[in-house]
Amino acid sequence: MNLFYENSTRTRISFEIAAKRLSADVINFDAQSSSTSKGESLKDTAQTLEALGAAAIIVRHPMSGAAHSLANRGWVSASIINAGDGRHEHPTQALLDAMTIRQQKNSGDDLAGIKVLVVGDIEHSRVARSNMLLLSLLGATVSVAGPGTLVPEGIEAMGAKVYKTFDEALDEKPDVVMMLRVQLERMQKDDTFSTREYIANWSLDQTRLGLLGKETVIMHPGPMNRGLEISNQAANDPRSAVLRQVENGLAVRMAVLHRVLSGEDSN
Repeated sequence: MNLFYENSTRTRISFEIAAKRLSADVINFDAQSSSTSKGESLKDTAQTLEALGAAAIIVRHPMSGAAHSLANRGWVSASIINAGDGRHEHPTQALLDAMTIRQQKNSGDDLAGIKVLVVGDIEHSRVARSNMLLLSLLGATVSVAGPGTLVPEGIEAMGAKVYKTFDEALDEKPDVVMMLRVQLERMQKDDTFSTREYIANWSLDQTRLGLLGKETVIMHPGPMNRGLEISNQAANDPRSAVLRQVENGLAVRMAVLHRVLSGEDSN
């Protein structure tokens, strides 16, 4: 059961295709046209879906910790897969990103010695948080760069070095540059954000593209704001692994679903 309270293209569709390739039946739950729009709680919705036979619930929710609550409070016995919860985490995105880096850099079993630079809207990015945790665990050196207002305090505690400017970070010759989407929908009340300033200081534009090494991998979790955090030239560059990320997302989510539905993972 795809239980998505936020819009999604890549994650929802790849989970749907992954389940179908495993011969599982899939139902896409539209929160906006369901009883949740009438005030039904996440707990009641999940229990209803389980009563209808859902063996696994793939949940995306705007509240940080929503998936953890479903999985650990005893509300349901169905397996819970986190497809993104608020600003907290996006585990399967981190898994597919790690897989992509291993493929692109031929790094073997781990990512030791690989330098990964994550750039942009760190504050609102669950992708950034999951990647910092997983890539560091696999041995990569992870650093971040972004406007002061979009880099949360204490991010260094997650093992990431913080650069004040994009150009300073590029001087360190990263092996991977992961651009993040500017989440304008989450900062509608932020009067300090300037699109013009962001493009000038934080976009992977033609000039910065020329500073990257020949083997540098360009990544983006999607959807891309072309012309804002990433230029058309960068998105279409031969070094871009954006579509490879999408492809690997299907493989990763098939593996996650197989592990969950086969009973290999009791947690």
